Amino acid sequence: MNNIGNVLNAIRIKSPLIHNITNYVVMNTTANALLAIGASPVMAHAIEEVEEITSISSSLVINMGTLSDKWVDSMVLAAKKAKEINTPFVFDPVGIGASTYRTLTAQKIIETATPNVIRGNASEIMALCKLSNSTKGVDSTMKTEDAVEGAINLSKKLNNTIVVSGEIDYIITGDAVNKISNGSALMPKVTGMGCTATSIVGACIAVESDIHLASTTAMAIMGIAGDMASKLSKGTGSFQVNFLDSLYLLSDEIIKTEIKLQKEEIKLNV
Repeated sequence: MNNIGNVLNAIRIKSPLIHNITNYVVMNTTANALLAIGASPVMAHAIEEVEEITSISSSLVINMGTLSDKWVDSMVLAAKKAKEINTPFVFDPVGIGASTYRTLTAQKIIETATPNVIRGNASEIMALCKLSNSTKGVDSTMKTEDAVEGAINLSKKLNNTIVVSGEIDYIITGDAVNKISNGSALMPKVTGMGCTATSIVGACIAVESDIHLASTTAMAIMGIAGDMASKLSKGTGSFQVNFLDSLYLLSDEIIKTEIKLQKEEIKLNV
């Protein structure tokens, strides 16, 4: 538990620069969320500069929410650079399975450089595992627990961490599985919450080399801030504002008191 608080404190002390290649819908939201927890965001997607920006950043976040050929080229270049200089990177395969273009783009990015973390909803993770094509746009049509077995197999195949977010968040690194049960029912009704989770994962892996711990911390931060915000909100509009305030006000003591964390080790019968 203390380790989770330590990761958040490290972000506030070091203020790591987080390079986001993300979508138009969430740029403002994710930048403000990163600022609220103490990180320093940069939203740079021009192909002319992505390698330089990646080179000076503490981590890279790639989110394929609004795709175009030029942005895909930038994502691939940035991912390649991150791996070359050992900068940790997290990938959000938004809407994979909704179109052939999205699926091929996700495969291209992962084949170029394996992300340290992949975060998605259950449908996206299952589509990535090629187990399902049930993605509905960018929303999940499945429960997070339905994607756990596929996520474990994917984590072992890629030797990385897979985060399946939803009502319960699963953080999976091989057989090690952490479950975070914090969070509010209002969160799926506000655009960009999943994308925000991905960017906060980016901030955590920028300061913590234990990727499983860093990813768990990110989802704890999201869930607890969601709990806090929901107690103050009348609807989705006020929730957005209260969520940012809650991120800013999070402390070790609040995390220790409020976190709903379970650790498991799941062995598959394969």
